[in-house]
Amino acid sequence: MSSNGYSVFVGNLPYRATEDDLGHYFSQAGNVNNVRIVYDRQTNRAKGFGFIEFSDEKSSQNAVNQLNGTEFQGRTLRVNLANQRQ
Repeated sequence: MSSNGYSVFVGNLPYRATEDDLGHYFSQAGNVNNVRIVYDRQTNRAKGFGFIEFSDEKSSQNAVNQLNGTEFQGRTLRVNLANQRQ
């Protein structure tokens, strides 16, 4: 995955959430380019976290400011700027 610096980490995801659900929810913060929920390789179950990639820095910061601590499908989301890969 290429990193453009505009990604956020989303923790405490509901296990039933889909990438489409997340993309729609996070689009209120800005233009979503990509959504990736992380799955366990052996069980193929969601691990409860993922990453949202935005088209610009302002949108990723909006997501942290507006959506961290909000309720999504019965769970309180943790939203932080993602650590960048080198």
